[in-house]
Amino acid sequence: MGNPTDRNTDTSPEASVSRWRLILGEAAQNKLEDLSGAGGLELTEEEKIMDAALAAIYDDTSGEGLSQTGGGAGSGSVGNGGQGRGAGSGKGSVNLSRWLGDVRNLFAEDVVSIIQNDAIERRGWKQLLFEPELLASVKPDIQMVGTLMSLRGKIPEHTKETARLLVKAVVDELMMRMKEDMQRAVTGALNKRQHTPLPSLSGLDWKRTIQRNLKHYDPERKLLIPERFYYFDRSRRSKEWKVILDIDQSGSMAESVIWASVTGAIFASMPALDTKVVVFDTEVVDLSEQCAEDPVDMLFGIQLGGGTDINKSVAYCESYIEDPKKTLFIMVTDLYEGGNQAALVRRMREMRESGVRTLCLLALSDNGRPFYDERLAKQLSRDGTPCFSCTPAMLPDLVAGALQGQDLSVLAEKMTVSKK
Repeated sequence: MGNPTDRNTDTSPEASVSRWRLILGEAAQNKLEDLSGAGGLELTEEEKIMDAALAAIYDDTSGEGLSQTGGGAGSGSVGNGGQGRGAGSGKGSVNLSRWLGDVRNLFAEDVVSIIQNDAIERRGWKQLLFEPELLASVKPDIQMVGTLMSLRGKIPEHTKETARLLVKAVVDELMMRMKEDMQRAVTGALNKRQHTPLPSLSGLDWKRTIQRNLKHYDPERKLLIPERFYYFDRSRRSKEWKVILDIDQSGSMAESVIWASVTGAIFASMPALDTKVVVFDTEVVDLSEQCAEDPVDMLFGIQLGGGTDINKSVAYCESYIEDPKKTLFIMVTDLYEGGNQAALVRRMREMRESGVRTLCLLALSDNGRPFYDERLAKQLSRDGTPCFSCTPAMLPDLVAGALQGQDLSVLAEKMTVSKK
């Protein structure tokens, strides 16, 4: 089988027409043939398989059946039914194992994730997640983890271990993306609060040392000859700060829940932080222990969906606050409060006034602008709790800024501008 990217990089008119044929489906065949000239429009064998795979998801295939071993059209993996984007005639069936193989072999990695998730959302192909051999063929990504979390109580026992391995692969990838930057940011924020006269090469404050010794620069020799060195206090202070993550587990927050859970696991791995993780809908569940031990188990302890009582969760989290001036409270929610909104506003204001550093993340994800209660967000922001969406890449600097007492609204605005 040829390289599927060869045709994609071809800029000839024939290749362009073929790509439109794959996008629009068989229903556009006749019209596109008129544009392709005397030679007509003929898909390659590879493109026919791609077309069949796409048709299985995006055509009107209401009469379609599902199978794990049955044959179909094209490569033998997919058949179409009904009339839609480019449907053929008659009923057909989809061999999911072969269909997954075709999709992974013929499409780019990011496109595979989209097609897989559309297969579940548009076609309800839960079979992708209910059989170990099929689930093992799925490309693990954050959307798939969200789907598994939403089906937590429905996954058959014989599939659970495969599902766990898929979730672990995604968690490990997200941890790899965030852990080093988060640990560096938090450690730097805490250590830079104090200096020490005790010399330590690893604790050398290069910036301050250079600034304070510029007057000793020798222009002839082009050397800076320091008269005094400055060192950060690198002594490890156990549980110096308490960080409380309060996570909205309503269905609309799926991706944010996953990122927040990984963040909680990273916090829990740092000796300087005493980390508490709470998730909520209309009830409150404390997952601090699972978060510290295994973030995968923590994710399987979350049930997406249900209502929302933010005030109830904040009241629960208040019980963890012992030293307000050494507490960082991060709420991850879209602020669609189903409980007592007035009590929530008052509770957050009082928490802030007591000295707690408070922060509301309307979304924690790589996606665009989230849906959220703008009126409530503005109210909390006026009371000193900044509310904004945040990408995982921005979070370490925001956490460091909170620990250092910076104005997070100003910091977030600067970071957003710098990324444009």
